[in-house]
Amino acid sequence: MLASMPPRLLNRPLLPRRHRDDAAGPAGAGRWSGLRDRVPGLRRTRRDEGSGPRRRSRLRRWLRRIALGCVVLWVVVTAGSFVYNAVTDGRATPPRGLSYVQAADVRTRYQEWGTAGSPVVLVHGAFEDVDTWSRLAPLLARDHRVYALDLTGDGYSERRGPYTVDHFTRQLLGFLDAMHLGGAHPLLVGHSSGAAVVTEAALRAPARIGGVMLLDGDALDTGAGPPSALKYVLLPPYRTTLLRIGLGIDGIIRSFYDAQCGPACPRLDAAGVDQWRRPLRVAGAEGALWSMLGEGVPGLPADQVARLAAVPVPKSVVFGSDDDVFSKQTPQETARRVGAPAPTLIPGARHLTMISSPGTVAAAVEQLAGRIAAAPPAG
Repeated sequence: MLASMPPRLLNRPLLPRRHRDDAAGPAGAGRWSGLRDRVPGLRRTRRDEGSGPRRRSRLRRWLRRIALGCVVLWVVVTAGSFVYNAVTDGRATPPRGLSYVQAADVRTRYQEWGTAGSPVVLVHGAFEDVDTWSRLAPLLARDHRVYALDLTGDGYSERRGPYTVDHFTRQLLGFLDAMHLGGAHPLLVGHSSGAAVVTEAALRAPARIGGVMLLDGDALDTGAGPPSALKYVLLPPYRTTLLRIGLGIDGIIRSFYDAQCGPACPRLDAAGVDQWRRPLRVAGAEGALWSMLGEGVPGLPADQVARLAAVPVPKSVVFGSDDDVFSKQTPQETARRVGAPAPTLIPGARHLTMISSPGTVAAAVEQLAGRIAAAPPAG
């Protein structure tokens, strides 16, 4: 009879509450236990019986499923990354008509403007190149012979590490020799991290340098660079995939440019985007990029930068007033550290002043060139 009863009735207590209370005694317990054993399915009415082991079993099954899903996802993403990298492995070629010279141990791309006047040598910062000076250099060329070079690791110069201030300085001094500027006492303009390179060049060869301008840079080794935790994410092949995808999106390049340059800069058209993108797609560029990111932004210790104050050449410090790469105190601190006059602050300008405010930067260079002309050569 009980076997034919509906399940909902079997789940109901078979005894009234008072009889169940009586059955809780020793004799009742035996009768109740026996009844459970004789009636099929009655033991399932004890909901808490075995619920702990069942929950743990379900949890283990879900954990195994999640782990398996993660492994499958990792395999798919890794395979996709390798395939994407293979498909996009073609390298860009440098533009035609570039000029090269051997500077120390680096085959160096360079450009020159102007045919008369005292020499000015422009040294770019991290992830920049000769083309970064394209708005400033023609203005300076009215009264000067102007030279710009691609430091190794950037632009279209040969990629040859290490990508350090020491190596960049040797390349710069080698470039002065190759261009026969060693005795001409050129004015060196170093932008951003290039400020460290021109500072070190003046410390090593003060008799060969006419003057030094630190443009949007304090020459310090601040340890700036990607977060250390990022090295666990930027592993091959994923970092290559992420870089190539990012470089393929014009909006990402424009957003970085706009953030660093500000509203006074001309908008990047397709040619402008290619100017920033192509150097990162030539042969050897990706490997150099990862090495430079590992090294961090190049710079010098503060006490070494302070030695520039004792070098008897004119110095100048120029910053954009809204440069958020540095603190508001950096321009004044830098000028005091290197023994320069009060810094020139360009109102409303950010980090790429030679693009946003070429006329103002050119005027500052002319002022420093006048001081150089009036000063005796350094010994």
